[in-house]
Amino acid sequence: MPSFSAPGSAHPPDGLSDGELTAALDGDRPLVLGDAELAAPGTGARGLARALGAAALVPTSGSTSGVPRVVALTTANLRASANATHERLGGAGAWLLTVPDTHVAGLMVRVRAHLAGTPVVHADGPFRPEGLVAGVRRLAAVAPGGRRYVSLVPTQLRRVLADPAATEALATFDAVLVGGAATPPPLLDAAHAAGVRAVTTYGMTETAGGCVYDGEPLRGVDIRLGADQRVLIDAPQVALGYVARGALEPFDGTFATADRGLVTDGRLRVLGRLDDVLVSGGVNVDPAQVEAVVAGLDGVAEVAVVGVPDPEWGQAVVAVVVPTTPTPGDRSDLAEAVRAVVRSSLPPGWVPRRVVVRDSLPLRGPGKIDRRGLAAELADPA
Repeated sequence: MPSFSAPGSAHPPDGLSDGELTAALDGDRPLVLGDAELAAPGTGARGLARALGAAALVPTSGSTSGVPRVVALTTANLRASANATHERLGGAGAWLLTVPDTHVAGLMVRVRAHLAGTPVVHADGPFRPEGLVAGVRRLAAVAPGGRRYVSLVPTQLRRVLADPAATEALATFDAVLVGGAATPPPLLDAAHAAGVRAVTTYGMTETAGGCVYDGEPLRGVDIRLGADQRVLIDAPQVALGYVARGALEPFDGTFATADRGLVTDGRLRVLGRLDDVLVSGGVNVDPAQVEAVVAGLDGVAEVAVVGVPDPEWGQAVVAVVVPTTPTPGDRSDLAEAVRAVVRSSLPPGWVPRRVVVRDSLPLRGPGKIDRRGLAAELADPA
């Protein structure tokens, strides 16, 4: 039984129809999402996808190389991801869609509901807390019983928790999947304290979305560590590979991520990206650890730490913070507090040489911080 968009819900004009999902999952007509057509401009991406046995060509966020890549996902990948999620969450349910279904997070919301025959309500966009409240009301009208789910990125969760009505509405869901970027522990603690059943997810387009929930791999997912603690994923969710210039670059069942991690008692803790380590004055600096310390500081809502070229230090460590409340005028107190908390917790060479206070962080895709763009902007503020 296919899923359906609830009456009165906002179905984006570029969103997927149930017919398109059915055709893709049946192998009749693969999906080509976003800019995935560029994977085979001369031969036609849909024809290539069909030849490869792919159900969907999906672009990545581009956070690894700065340029989105195109991933070939099979029906088996999509079904394995959906089934494992339903098993972990306690069964299928109705969904509120708050992210574009042209990215993997939104696509998997649609696939899960479609395979289970449950409703999907599209939240009004662009995302706002009041839009979530309205979406919850519509979802309750079309799915008065049974389980209900929503998937958010951390930035969306933060906005919801700043709005009492939206927080109350979010607490009615049986699970709130939070992924697309690392979720700061203080944000997760605040969600749980508000009664929100937040579940952190780790995964990527190459694994048909989240395959590790709250640090624990889903059924059938094997997490290993390679050289330099690189996270390696073996799972039925692992895609065929990347598609470029009309050809497939296969994964052969294992996806080597760009992330460093630790596995303890079968649980994964992601430490940060392999390519994010900075070298400042000959000292290796782990931005993820600096961010974790700064994120626990009162008054900081979001933080990103990047390296900016510096003639003396090679790379200067720069922390960009978003305050919990607007702080017009002099922001030097917050900047000094950031330096002080890092100085008290981490090696001296890790203390940011510059702290920039901004109203928001630039994002790439559905919710990842655009670190490359941010570093380039800070290196050339003009």
